[in-house]
Amino acid sequence: MEGLQKYVTPTNERCVRIFSSANLQEGSATLRLQLITRVAFCLATLAGVAVAQAPPVSITLQDAIARARQHAGQLQGANFAALQAREDARQARAGRLPTLNALNQGLYTKGNGTPEGVFITNNGVHVYTEQALVHQDLLAVVRKGEVRRAAALEAAARARVDVASRGLNTVVIQNYYGVVGAARRFTNAQLSLREAEQFVDITEKQERGGEAAHADVVKARLLLQQRQRDLQDSQVVIEKAKIGLGVLIFPSFSTDFNVADDAGETAVMPAANDVRTQAGSSSPDLRVARSLLAAAGQEVSVARYGYLPAFSVDLNYGIDANRFAFRGGVEDPQRQNLGYSVQLSLNVPVWNWGITQSRVRQAELRRAEAQLQLTLAGRALEANLAAALAEARGALQQLESLRSTVDLATEGLRLTLLRYQAGEAVTLEVVDAQSTLTLARNGFDDGQVRYKAALANLQTLTGAL
Repeated sequence: MEGLQKYVTPTNERCVRIFSSANLQEGSATLRLQLITRVAFCLATLAGVAVAQAPPVSITLQDAIARARQHAGQLQGANFAALQAREDARQARAGRLPTLNALNQGLYTKGNGTPEGVFITNNGVHVYTEQALVHQDLLAVVRKGEVRRAAALEAAARARVDVASRGLNTVVIQNYYGVVGAARRFTNAQLSLREAEQFVDITEKQERGGEAAHADVVKARLLLQQRQRDLQDSQVVIEKAKIGLGVLIFPSFSTDFNVADDAGETAVMPAANDVRTQAGSSSPDLRVARSLLAAAGQEVSVARYGYLPAFSVDLNYGIDANRFAFRGGVEDPQRQNLGYSVQLSLNVPVWNWGITQSRVRQAELRRAEAQLQLTLAGRALEANLAAALAEARGALQQLESLRSTVDLATEGLRLTLLRYQAGEAVTLEVVDAQSTLTLARNGFDDGQVRYKAALANLQTLTGAL
C-alpha cells in the first residue's frame, strides 16, 4: 500500500478517502484485496484523465509537408497517373516480342450427302481446330519509336508527381505560416490588452487624486473594450488558420494541434546564382516539358512508320481436321492430323489518300508545340525565381527597420505614459501611442513570417524542401 501512495494526488478526493481508510494490517485477505482493487481503479482513472488532457501535438513545417503528402488527393492522383504510364511503357516493350495464342474451335456444317458438307469453306461436316498461334512482326524488332515514346511519357508522368508535390508544398507553407502569424498577432493582442488595463488603472488613480477628468477614464475603458474585441478576433483568426492547415495534414478534420514558430530563427538567404542553378537542374516543370518534347519527337517517327511495309511471320501448330485426334481414325489410320504451317506476310502501303502524310504533319505540329511549351516553362521558371528572390530580399531588408520601429514605439509609449502621469499629455496621445506600438509589433511579426515563408518557397523551387 505504501508503494501506491506516491501516485495518489489530492485532485481526486474519493481516491484519497479510499487510501486513508485502507488498513492492510487488519481484516481478512478478501477485504485487503478489495481495498487494493479500489485504489488501483482510482489510479487508472487518474491516468486516463491525464492522457485525455495531454497537450496537443506540435508540428513543424517539415512534419506538415510530410503529413500533407500522405493525404493530398492531387498528389495521389499524380502517382496513379505515373503508375499507369509505367504500365504503358511495359506494354510498348512487350509489343515488340512474339505473341502466343491458343485457338480452340469446333465447327458443324449441315451435310449434303457427301463428306464435305454444304459450305465449301469447310472441308467436312465436322471441323476441329486446336492450335498454338505464334505471331511476330519482324520489323518491330528494329522499330523502337513506340518504346521510346512510352518511356518519355512515363518520365513526364513521374515529373508531374514532383510538380504536384511542389504545388502542395506552396499551399502548406502558406497555411503553416498563416497559423504562425495568427498566433503572433494573438500574443500581441494580449500585450495590448494588458497595456490597456494598465492605462485604465492609471486613469482611475489619476481621477481619484483629482489629477484627471472622468472623461479620461471613459476613453481608457473604451480602449480596453476595443482591445478585448481585438483579442477575440485574433482567436477566431487562429482557429480559421488551423482549419485551413488541418484539412491538409490530417486524414480526418482536426484543429487539435500547434505549430512550431520558427519565424524568429536566424536564416541566411542563399546566393541568387546558387538558387538559379539548383532550380534549373531540379525543376520538375522543365523535366515534364523535356519529356513531352522527347515523346513528341518519337511520335513523328511512329507516324513515319506508315510509309514502311509490314512484314510478319505466323506459325501455327496443332490440329485442323474433321476428327479431333492425332490420326485420321479407322477410315484413314495413316493420316496425320497434328502438324504445323508457316505464313510469311508482306504488306506494302501503296495508297491511302494521304492519311500517312497527314499523321506525320500532325506529329510534327505536336513536336513544335512541345518545343514552345519547353520555352515557356523555362521563362516561367525564371519569372518565378526572380519573384521569389525579390520577395525574400525585400522581406530581409525590412526586418531591421521593423525591429527598430518596435523599439521606438515601445519607448514612445513609455514616455507618453510618463508625460500623462505628469499632466503634460492628454488621453488621446496615450491611445495613439498604444495603437502605434500594436501596429509596430504586428508589422515586425508579419515581416519575420514573410521572410521565413519566402525562404521556404525558395527551398521549394530549388528542390531542397
